[in-house]
Amino acid sequence: MFEDKEQELTPISKLGEFGLIKHLTEHFPLGNESSELGVGDDAAVINPGNKRVVLTTDVLAEGVHFNLGYVPLKHLGYKAVVVNLSDIAAMNATPTQILVSLAVSNRFPVEALEELYAGIQAACGRYKVDLIGGDTTSSNAGLVMSITAVGIENEENIVKRSTAKPNDLLVVTGDLGGAYMGLQILEREHAVFLADPNMQPEMEGFDYILERQLKPEARTDVKGILEQLDIKPTSMIDISDGLASEILHLSDQSKVGFRLYEEKIPMDNLTITTADDLNLNPVMTALSGGEDYELLFTIASEDFDKIKNHPDFTIIGHAVEKEEGNFMVARGSNQLVALTAQGWDAFLGNQYHD
Repeated sequence: MFEDKEQELTPISKLGEFGLIKHLTEHFPLGNESSELGVGDDAAVINPGNKRVVLTTDVLAEGVHFNLGYVPLKHLGYKAVVVNLSDIAAMNATPTQILVSLAVSNRFPVEALEELYAGIQAACGRYKVDLIGGDTTSSNAGLVMSITAVGIENEENIVKRSTAKPNDLLVVTGDLGGAYMGLQILEREHAVFLADPNMQPEMEGFDYILERQLKPEARTDVKGILEQLDIKPTSMIDISDGLASEILHLSDQSKVGFRLYEEKIPMDNLTITTADDLNLNPVMTALSGGEDYELLFTIASEDFDKIKNHPDFTIIGHAVEKEEGNFMVARGSNQLVALTAQGWDAFLGNQYHD
């Protein structure tokens, strides 16, 4: 966990629950106008004015969602915040506050939690959100984190999953599949290390996909870009479980079908070459890999000219009537391939391998 074997570590029991919370959160000032009262009282107070409050929460469990064998605690803290802010961004809302709760085993000293909170603080600073509360308790099963994110937005700006219509265009931000390929590299090198601790990991040249896995970013910038383009999405979702799964969520909620064009799926060259080297189908990494935290949304067809040449967005398909189903149009042909959700499932513990 720490390089310095001689470092004297502080057991959590030395501080106690309330002392630990104070120690970890005393350097988190409040910056948002809506944050009236933060850590230190029985409950936080948020004043949204005349806006709507948007709430989301995620639980991350060691051994299920992350492996501390290769995930630095500071990166874990940062990512744990980002995955929640991504959900707020997917509602076209502005994130403003978070609450953090931890269950930790006695193998974690105070210094380990300081690393975790350094990542949380970095994310709070990057996205201008306030830490306003949370809880800590002991655990017999390693580290478990629960983060709740709060967003505030005018009612007319909020975008749901349920409002896409036939003929709407399907649009995605960024590129896909990189986070999954980064995970494959980390898993491969971790397995090598376990077999022979003297082996040096081969990480050189994989920086982009490793960052996509270890330090993703929430697309909170998209709201402002779309406002500048005078576009309001007709539906939206973030890509946490894979492109195919998220398309099916939009389909189910909006009661429409979709046509996805394989040749339009945006992928980084490193993602493609790494998948090829590992005998994986690159397209499947985008469809089913997950953890890209890009945004998938629909827009009215009349907004095509506003968005068609924008470097942040790729039009990858369109909505059809519900009874026409959800299919990918295969590259170089008109063959229709049924879209199925084969991405990450925390209860099944499986991710798709081609």
